[in-house]
Amino acid sequence: MLTHLTIKNYALIDHLEMDLSGHLNVLTGETGAGKSIMLGAIGLLLGNRADTKVLWNEAEKCVAEGTFDIKEYALREIFEAEDLDYDDQTVLRREISPGGKSRAFINDTPVTLDIMKRIGSRLMDVHSQHETLDLGNKQFQLRVVDAFAANAKLRTTYAQCWKHYLKAKSEYEQLRDEANVLQQESDFVKFQLDELTQANLEADEQPKLESDLKIMEHAEDIKSKFNLLLQQLDQGDVAANAIITESKSLLNSISNYSESYRKLADRLESLRIELADIVNEVETEEQKIEFDPQRIEEIKDRLSLLYQLQQKHRLGSVAELILLRDNLQEKANKTDNLDDELRKLKAKLDETSKNLVEAGHQLSQSRAKTFNPLCKEMQTLLQELGIPEAKLKVDHQTLEPGPSGIDSIELMFSANKGIEVRPLAQVASGGEFSRVMFCVKYILAERTALPTLILDEIDTGVSGEIAIRLGKMMKTMAQKHQLLAISHLPQIAAKADRHFYAFKESKAKKTISQIRLLNEDERVDEIAKMIGGEKPSPLAKENARELITS
Repeated sequence: MLTHLTIKNYALIDHLEMDLSGHLNVLTGETGAGKSIMLGAIGLLLGNRADTKVLWNEAEKCVAEGTFDIKEYALREIFEAEDLDYDDQTVLRREISPGGKSRAFINDTPVTLDIMKRIGSRLMDVHSQHETLDLGNKQFQLRVVDAFAANAKLRTTYAQCWKHYLKAKSEYEQLRDEANVLQQESDFVKFQLDELTQANLEADEQPKLESDLKIMEHAEDIKSKFNLLLQQLDQGDVAANAIITESKSLLNSISNYSESYRKLADRLESLRIELADIVNEVETEEQKIEFDPQRIEEIKDRLSLLYQLQQKHRLGSVAELILLRDNLQEKANKTDNLDDELRKLKAKLDETSKNLVEAGHQLSQSRAKTFNPLCKEMQTLLQELGIPEAKLKVDHQTLEPGPSGIDSIELMFSANKGIEVRPLAQVASGGEFSRVMFCVKYILAERTALPTLILDEIDTGVSGEIAIRLGKMMKTMAQKHQLLAISHLPQIAAKADRHFYAFKESKAKKTISQIRLLNEDERVDEIAKMIGGEKPSPLAKENARELITS
């Protein structure tokens, strides 16, 4: 419930603080005194958008802050899902800067407006014209029926079955569509796969073949160069090997004279050993060289095949061709196994469909049992609220399973004797709509944990005995749920656990709206004014006291 409300710099409100009762709070006051302004500020805590036009002082920021006791609301999981710190005493705050920037906070953690709206809607329920229009919506009516029937578990079961059915349906249809494509492509896939398989591809063969071809095509030149190199390094009269050996002998002859001479001799020895190793490798490579026209043609043919396959498939390497081959093989295998996979998925789809239909029927039967009791209870309440000929009926049709079940319902209504019931959205007047919605809330209050219920002039068009009954119903609801009612009727104000009064006053050159909590004497005076005008008679005051105590 809302325990404390702070509003700063909003519209005509400079600074407002309200401590609310956990039961029935009533706000009265003259038209334009600020009652609706307070609702606008509360709307900020519900995630409604605002701009700098709401600033009372354009140089300062606007702040709306509500402190809520939420320990009975079972909201911890929602807070954890949004990565918010949970606290039984939760604070929602909105700030609108002079520059127009809006910021939202929950327990001092910045949040988006969507999150503010999601959490705020679980804490406050504003009974507004917009929501009254929702009553004509079939999905809203279905939720009312489910709440009346206590169908939470059945709806959860159905929702799980619906989720499993959609998943199974998606998997089956996806594979079915894929199967159609694969079957159409199967001959082409098989042709490509056979071609790549017969090629016996090896990932690293192309670079080696290209190198071997270059060597064999230039075998005579390479062999000649190797022989000349051997002459220069080892076999000629002035071969490098002989020169190094002779040079080393010269250094050896003087190595005893200096350590540096000995090191030079050692380096020449290392050079001689390295040169000998090079000579051996050159001799080996020279012996490998041979001109083989047949092998050259074989390599050319193989490379030509590889180039053609790469060009055909627009790929750049043999490795990519191998990857393509493996993918084609996977497609071919999948095509071969499609019938078995499709049968398995179809069986799974049939099973989930059967479970969905069973869950839908159970939910539908539970709903159907509540149609008459709900309508009778609604009729009784509406008769108490001044619609004596009220008649309600639920028009029910069975549909194919959908997100909410297999039911389509529409609330049919007639407010007048001899007039057949018709869809509520078509026949109810604004006042009737408002009272029907209040009756819905009254009934649900006995069955569900409602958030703080804010009633915005629900008593419009009501007076006399009907107003007394409406006040008693509010009082009854408020025993279990917090209500904040904006009213102009003394019969409603008299039932308040806390009575707030909205008024205007001049401050400097700018009018401001104020709201204050009335004490018992002030309550009597205010209710007497509501009965008898600005200067109430002693009789009006006596009537006010009687209303308060009755």
